[in-house]
Amino acid sequence: MENGKPYISAVVPVYNEEGNVVELHRRIREACEKLGRPYEIIFVDDGSTDKTVELCRDLSPLRLIVFRKNFGQTAAFDAGIKAATGDIVVTMDGDLQNDPADIPLLLAEIDRGYDIVSGWRHKRKDSFMKKFFSRGANLLRKGLVKDGIHDSGCSLKAYRRECFDGVDLFGEMHRFMPALLQLDGFRVSEVKVSHHPRIHGVTKYNWKRAIKGFVDMLFIWFWRKYSHRAIHLFGGTGLFLGIIGTGVLGWMFVEKVFFGASLAERIWPLVGTLLVLVGVQLFIFGILVDIAVKTYYSQRGRMNYSVRETTNQ
Repeated sequence: MENGKPYISAVVPVYNEEGNVVELHRRIREACEKLGRPYEIIFVDDGSTDKTVELCRDLSPLRLIVFRKNFGQTAAFDAGIKAATGDIVVTMDGDLQNDPADIPLLLAEIDRGYDIVSGWRHKRKDSFMKKFFSRGANLLRKGLVKDGIHDSGCSLKAYRRECFDGVDLFGEMHRFMPALLQLDGFRVSEVKVSHHPRIHGVTKYNWKRAIKGFVDMLFIWFWRKYSHRAIHLFGGTGLFLGIIGTGVLGWMFVEKVFFGASLAERIWPLVGTLLVLVGVQLFIFGILVDIAVKTYYSQRGRMNYSVRETTNQ
């Protein structure tokens, strides 16, 4: 880090990237020095088993965080972001596919008043299968998350430091940070950035991460629509099912009492009973989730809104 408080904190998770870390550090340092602003570079080693850590120890300036084992990219981003002290946090991958030379493009959008700027790899240099799964995920994301950006999977992003106050990252949540922060009223923008083919090392993306990303996407959908009113989703659905079940049982009662119908071999009494039981359980579950959400906000000393500024005229 240069003298004084850094303006830029470049946060990079690395995992078995011995062929990339030295060149990546050089490019980040070169890009930041051209800006003429104080900066720091933070590498978070996510349990590498090659020479990544050994090579990183010879780099300067660098803050190196080494995990005891592989905890995942999101955990590495979380550790790096929490260690960052700059006004602007810039994140990127450690495989040299993101180009540090694009950092000024992100900062230009920040200077225009945005809080988060996401890179858009409009000309991706990945394998067909990786692009295929990514495009499928983007279609789902547009329908569920609706964050207004084209490429949530691009790790090259810039954030104002205050975006991460009280934020913890789990799962594959780093991909959906713009969507989560947008819920709190932060302003999100997007710029086209370069994307290079991987030359050294192997990709860490696989079907397991795709499934985790999909599950996290469903969580974002829920949090976006129902985090402040979970009882409306679960309680409302439970009430609806309970009414239908009660109606079915009521009609079975009418048929039995007034028409003498035999219910012994009919499935509808079981269906009605099941709907009532599921409805009651969903309603109770909705109450419990609502209590849990309120507890979540109260323990963090925050509410379901955020204030950008307060002025006295």
